[in-house]
Amino acid sequence: MKILFVCLGNICRSPLAEAIFKHKIKEKGLEIQFSADSCGTANYHIGYSPDTRTIRNAVKNGVPMRHLGRQFSSADFDAFDLIFPMDKSNLNTILQLSNDASHLKKVKLVRQYDPNGQGDVPDPYNGTDKDFQEVFDILDRTIENLIDELKT
Repeated sequence: MKILFVCLGNICRSPLAEAIFKHKIKEKGLEIQFSADSCGTANYHIGYSPDTRTIRNAVKNGVPMRHLGRQFSSADFDAFDLIFPMDKSNLNTILQLSNDASHLKKVKLVRQYDPNGQGDVPDPYNGTDKDFQEVFDILDRTIENLIDELKT
């Protein structure tokens, strides 16, 4: 199963979600069953590494991270089984790119799997280290729950 995580610029939330997902499936021995990528709805950071604060936070939490930014395209609807935007704004942007009902069924807000409650994953870009850690914590528990549900 191929999973795609999506945020605005593809330098904070979505590459972190991708890294956490990959780290967890490796720990669980599920690399044959699952793969993941990430992208942004905007073209701000195509070809760039994630934000240094995101990388620092991932490393602090024991999660390796390697990614270069890319932009979401309509081809991603066919390339991925599930697409997880980080917030309603990016969800709406993605949904506007397709009129195929089968594509739309693949797109879900990632926090639908958060055991602590649904909503948006906040964008830490203009925040502090505390905000980056909050995003890590949200994604860590959400992705753990997501993997558990996908395994069944």
